[in-house]
Amino acid sequence: MRTLTILGSTGSIGTQALEVVAAHPDSFAVVALAAGGSDLHLLAEQVLQHAPAQVALATGSAADFATALAARASSLGRPVPEVDVRTGAEAAAEVAGNGADVVLNGITGSVGLGPTLAALAAGSTLALANKESLIAGGALVRAAQQRPDQIVPVDSEHSAIAQALRGGRREEVRRLVLTASGGPFRGRTRAELADVTPAQALAHPNFDMGLVVTTNSATMVNKGLEVIEAHLLFDVPLAAIEVVVHPQQQIHSMVEFRDGSTLAQIGPPRMLVPIALGLSWPDRLDGVDVPTDWSITQSWQFHPLDGEAFPAVALARSAAEAGGTHPAVYNAANEECVAAFHTGRIGFPAIVDTVARVVAEHRGPAHLDLAAVTRAESWARGRVHELIR
Repeated sequence: MRTLTILGSTGSIGTQALEVVAAHPDSFAVVALAAGGSDLHLLAEQVLQHAPAQVALATGSAADFATALAARASSLGRPVPEVDVRTGAEAAAEVAGNGADVVLNGITGSVGLGPTLAALAAGSTLALANKESLIAGGALVRAAQQRPDQIVPVDSEHSAIAQALRGGRREEVRRLVLTASGGPFRGRTRAELADVTPAQALAHPNFDMGLVVTTNSATMVNKGLEVIEAHLLFDVPLAAIEVVVHPQQQIHSMVEFRDGSTLAQIGPPRMLVPIALGLSWPDRLDGVDVPTDWSITQSWQFHPLDGEAFPAVALARSAAEAGGTHPAVYNAANEECVAAFHTGRIGFPAIVDTVARVVAEHRGPAHLDLAAVTRAESWARGRVHELIR
C-alpha cells in the first residue's frame, strides 16, 4: 500500500485522484490533503472519507475548517476526527515534504513550485499535474530530482509520451508529437478572435479544467507550456517536439522513432488513466476507465497548428530557448493576463500579445535560484499591470 499526499484536493485533478483512491482502497492510504480553502465543505467531506492526518489550507483559518468538519461529521452522525491543520502560503509545501510515497501536485499556477521542490527533497515520487512549477523552476526542479523516475507526469499528453517511450530506447526517438484539441476557437483567424468573450473562452469542447487552464487551452498557451514541459521531462530538444491539432483527443500524444514507426497512446478524453498512472507508476490499476470502443465507426482528424492565429506555442519555444527565468516570466505574465481578460481589462488576443512583450523585455539573472525565479515572476506580474494600464 502506498501513502499519498494530494495537493489541490478540491480541484479537478484532486477530486478525480480521490475517486481513483476510493476505487482501490487496498492500494493507497491518504496521509495529507492540501487545498486553496475556497470549498471547506468539500474538503471536510474528503477528510471524513479518507482520514488524512494532515490538512493544508492556503487561505482561511483552522477554526473555519474545524467548524466545517464538525458540521459535516454531525450531519453523518460520525465523530470529528483529529487532524493536524496547517494554514498559510507555505502550508502546502509543509505537507508536501512529509515523506509520503507519492505526492500528487494538482495545484494550479507557479505557486506549486515550492511544494514540488519540497516533495522531491523528501524523496517522494512526484506525480506532477502542476506543469507551471516545472516551467518556472526548470533547472531547479531537475537538479532536485534524486532519481530519474522520481517525477511522473500526470498531464495526459506527457503521460501518453511516458507510456509510449516504454516501446523503445531514448536514443531511438526522432521526435515527440503533442496533440491539442484546438480549444473552442479552432479554425478561427486572428481577426475573428478579437471579440471573443470570457464565457466563450471557457467553453472547452472536451474538458472542464478551471478558469486558468481552460483559458490557456483557448489561447494555446497551455500547449506552449506543455512543449517546455516535454523538453524538460524527457530531455528532448525543442526542435524535436511538434504540436498537431487533434479535435477528438482520442490520441493523447505520440512518440516517433528513427525507423519511421510511431507509437500513440489512445483513450477517451478524460484524465482518470493519467492520474491513476501518476499514483501507481510504473504499475497499472484495474478498471480505471472504459477503453475505446472499436466496434463503432469513428473519424479522427489531424490539423497543423495555425501559428498566426495562435502564436503562444512559438513564443513558448523562444522563452525556453532563452532559458533561465524566461519560461517563468512567460507563465507569470500569462497568469496575470488571463485574470485581466476575465475582468474585462484586455481583449483575448492581447493575452498572448502582452506576454510576448513582457518576455521580450525580460533580462534574466546571471545565477538561477529560487529567489531569482521569485523576483522574475514578480517583475513580470508588475510589468503586465503597467502595460495594461
